[in-house]
Amino acid sequence: MPVSETQIKKLNKDDFSLRNEIVAEYLPYVNRIVNRIATHLPPTVDVDDLVNVGIIGLIQAIERYDPTRDNKFMTYAVFRIKGAVLSELRSRDFLGRTTRKKIRTLEKAYLKLEQQLGREVHDEEVAEEMEMDLDQFYQVKRMSSISFVSFEEMGCTSREEKETLLNYLANNDGENALALTTIKEVKATLARHIESLPEKERLVVSMYYSDEMTMKEIGLALEITESRVSQIHSQAVLRLRNKLRKDGLLEE
Repeated sequence: MPVSETQIKKLNKDDFSLRNEIVAEYLPYVNRIVNRIATHLPPTVDVDDLVNVGIIGLIQAIERYDPTRDNKFMTYAVFRIKGAVLSELRSRDFLGRTTRKKIRTLEKAYLKLEQQLGREVHDEEVAEEMEMDLDQFYQVKRMSSISFVSFEEMGCTSREEKETLLNYLANNDGENALALTTIKEVKATLARHIESLPEKERLVVSMYYSDEMTMKEIGLALEITESRVSQIHSQAVLRLRNKLRKDGLLEE
């Protein structure tokens, strides 16, 4: 029998039997979240390790969930799981300094060419600007979309600041001024910029983030290949990150 929201809200933190039931019931969500993130990662990253990290995030969600706040456990758990996995990836710095530099160069190249040409730029043009062949270019472009917006880019570097933002996102806590001014502004601006994306990019972003469809499912729906969906997604993320940076909402 599924564990209800009512049971979770009344959970005694010492009731390990019920806690284990919750973990077992929400484990498929951990796997789904990790697999979605893993589509952007190099094959050297151990997905099973990330699943274990996601489970730790789920357990933390169970332990720290505050039922007096106006949010469902599912919402809080998803943010905790995603946050744990992305924090683990950042702590490992699996991209490396060289790749991060290439990603930043990629973003600058897109911005420079769009300003110069006054139109959307083609991948071939950006690859030429970066003096890369297309295979190298697409590899960097794919890696650039692993994290839509990082805590660090929003000016949050301490554990306390990250915890504050995470709690705001999960709980809609309006008491903290930093959370209100930073997150609300980013969300509102991001929504506006998503609406300005080219139609196919806007559609992919909506299906991937709002409908939580996989790249494969989106490809089937749009009748394009999964790799093409990945390219469109990466392009949209790059475009949105550049727009947020131009608005001063991401640090240089």
